[in-house]
Amino acid sequence: MTVESTAARKPRRSAGTKSAASASTTGTKSAASRSAGAAAKKSPGATGGEPELVQLLTPEGKRVKDATYDPYVADITPEELRGLYRDMVLSRRFDAEATSLQRQGELGLWASMLGQEAAQIGSGRATRDDDYVFPTYREHGVAWCRGVDPTNLLGMFRGVNNGGWDPNSNNFHLYTIVIGSQTLHATGYAMGIAKDGADSAVIAYFGDGASSQGDVLEAFNFGAVYNAPVVFFCQNNQWAISEPTERQMRVPLYQRAQGFGFPGVRVDGNDVLASLAVTRWALERARNGEGPTLVEAYTYRMGAHTTSDDPTKYRADEEREAWEAKDPILRLRAYLVAANHADDGFFAELEAESEALGKRVREVVRAMPDPDSFAIFENVYADGHALVDEERAQFAAYQASFTDAGEGK
Repeated sequence: MTVESTAARKPRRSAGTKSAASASTTGTKSAASRSAGAAAKKSPGATGGEPELVQLLTPEGKRVKDATYDPYVADITPEELRGLYRDMVLSRRFDAEATSLQRQGELGLWASMLGQEAAQIGSGRATRDDDYVFPTYREHGVAWCRGVDPTNLLGMFRGVNNGGWDPNSNNFHLYTIVIGSQTLHATGYAMGIAKDGADSAVIAYFGDGASSQGDVLEAFNFGAVYNAPVVFFCQNNQWAISEPTERQMRVPLYQRAQGFGFPGVRVDGNDVLASLAVTRWALERARNGEGPTLVEAYTYRMGAHTTSDDPTKYRADEEREAWEAKDPILRLRAYLVAANHADDGFFAELEAESEALGKRVREVVRAMPDPDSFAIFENVYADGHALVDEERAQFAAYQASFTDAGEGK
């Protein structure tokens, strides 16, 4: 497979386009839609002090049954399972390449998604083409699922543009840096499509830190009151920069939904199958006019909050090591191998594709043109302003001083 074909083709969406509605599962789904309590229960794979969550693949890669959510992945094929694995591997490679580029001075900053691949790929593949996604700044795997060329994500972090893609081309909004504000945008958009009578849904991504922002709670309230077709997808990666979740809340995060009158469910965010199933269920509720759902993907940020952060100052090595044993990619690989759904040839081909993607990312980033230094002075005022003209002239003189110095003047 060539580098060009990897970049040009739109990643598969088949895992998210199939409907879970069938005569044999209607009763099960209706019960799930009626009860928030059924949504959050003890996982068959959970033991000891682990939190209650939905889990379909254990950390060892063993398939466990769940009467409520199994119907939402009952039709998944071995090819689609390999597709989910491919998505996670390639998005992780892209993320690692971006981190390396930042360390080499090619990007100003990078927010890694390392460890959160299953939550993002599972939920991203649950969406339909006509659904609309509102991300934060870490949803690189979701962007991959929506068909956004990964190199387009890097322009903002390199400082050459304000986003790099057309949100309406993939129904994937530009990254939002302001913490939590996109949940309000998502709720408003969902209210709009409901009034239009569209058969689609909206999903808004945010982190556990953002869940304490007023914007997010306002979005919860508006979404509930107006029965908006929106899924609030919180990636609880345990750390809001340097603060653990227990410093933010007294109850499990998913239970916050109860106070606003809609269901909340905690899913194993390192389990791509469970993330896919629960998000399909939540999106189906939204499309059926049953209102919002809060999905808490219980996962872990394996790396730093951003490349400007040093997590060793506030996290214990033992904690990270415990979560490394729950790696989302390794658990799906174990399942694929045990079920004879993938062979050495598949993994070798994927490794070559991963290398090609990494090479293309490096080449594209380094070839990005520098932005127009004077663009910041444009459109400040509709009709121009003398002060802006003065500042532009001062900036021009400042830049010229470097050229003059280089010429020995």
